[in-house]
Amino acid sequence: MQDATLSDVTYDCLVIGGGPAGLTAAIYLARFHLSVLVVDSGDSRAELIPLTRNHAGFPEGISGSALLSRMREQAGLYGTQLRSARVDTLSLGPDGFEALSGSAAFRARTVLLATGVVNRRPPMIGAADHARALAEGRLRYCPICDGYEVTDKRIAVLGTGERGTNEALFLRGYTQDIGLVAPEGGHELSDEQRADLHDAGVQIVGVCDAAVLEEDGLRLDIEGASIRVDSLYPALGSDIRSELAREVGAEMSDEGCLIVDAHQRTNVPGLYAAGDVVLGLDQISHAMGEGGVAATTIRNDLARKAPLRR
Repeated sequence: MQDATLSDVTYDCLVIGGGPAGLTAAIYLARFHLSVLVVDSGDSRAELIPLTRNHAGFPEGISGSALLSRMREQAGLYGTQLRSARVDTLSLGPDGFEALSGSAAFRARTVLLATGVVNRRPPMIGAADHARALAEGRLRYCPICDGYEVTDKRIAVLGTGERGTNEALFLRGYTQDIGLVAPEGGHELSDEQRADLHDAGVQIVGVCDAAVLEEDGLRLDIEGASIRVDSLYPALGSDIRSELAREVGAEMSDEGCLIVDAHQRTNVPGLYAAGDVVLGLDQISHAMGEGGVAATTIRNDLARKAPLRR
């Protein structure tokens, strides 16, 4: 960090990630009269949600971007510092943490990682069509969030193996017209998985070569034939943003999810984690709950070391 301009402020908590978990924690922390900096790269998965109808308190639903905007405003009201940037490196020294973000560096007594995950996108859909398909509900990533919206619709799941099978079987609870479409490389299904899909009435379809957004839905080109679906659910997994935690020796699962205790503490003293970067239910409400737990734990842990109000 020799070339970075080090802030002369040591924050009580640096929150890395400005999604539902990070912003909830920031609101709590600021209202605990702690100094808080949120550094957010601006690519939370929540920003991509056209309309969430599971979030309590919004009967007509709310877009992910609108929800995060309200949360940023609320955090700012209580003194949270918000910075649009990406944290490049994180280190731990005898006096706390230091984070490098471009040419700036920040010090903090504690760090909350709320960096989330990134969905693996269907490779046959370009960026422009991807954004439009999401906005129109032709492409959906979360059956728990919006399975209700595809009730009795014609849908397809893009995936195979355990992940694809489980997602197709879950969505079968919403519609009878469902197929499991193979990604590049074809299906890798056990006999038991094939039997489970057959018994549930899920059609096993070939490899999807292309997906074309049309007025009446999404056209999937599959081994020389075409089918049209109302919505496609990619079940290709996700990449967990836990690289910063690895730099300071945090324990994580084989997949890269951070391992925390019941109070969102990692094995590294002063490092906490909340939201989708932690293994659990990838839901806004769950992430917000973890953010509140983490913030309260941070406040109490700091209070054990020194009085918080002087």
